[in-house]
Amino acid sequence: MQRFLIQCVNGALLIVMVIGVPAVTRTQFWNVQIASAPKLQLLLFWGFSLALGGNLAAGAFLIKRRKERLVCFEWAAVFGALLFAYTAYVLGYLNFHWLQKFLARLQNLL
Repeated sequence: MQRFLIQCVNGALLIVMVIGVPAVTRTQFWNVQIASAPKLQLLLFWGFSLALGGNLAAGAFLIKRRKERLVCFEWAAVFGALLFAYTAYVLGYLNFHWLQKFLARLQNLL
């Protein structure tokens, strides 16, 4: 039961972080999109960091059983990987120019 609760809370948190936060920080006025990129970055950084810290703290101090502790550490790894990937993308270390070139070539072939 405790594992199910851990999975549900972390799944809901992940959905809120990936879908909800970008939807909340974006505003559209007719056909013009008004977005606050710094606010989105700040909310995502803090959200991923708090989820990572919360799972680490729960796994280390609050949860006593081994299987539930491992579930918390697995979720901490997921949020840590997302935090790392998003940070690398925002700082420019991770880009998708190769994908854009590949799709342009593929479109020219078709």
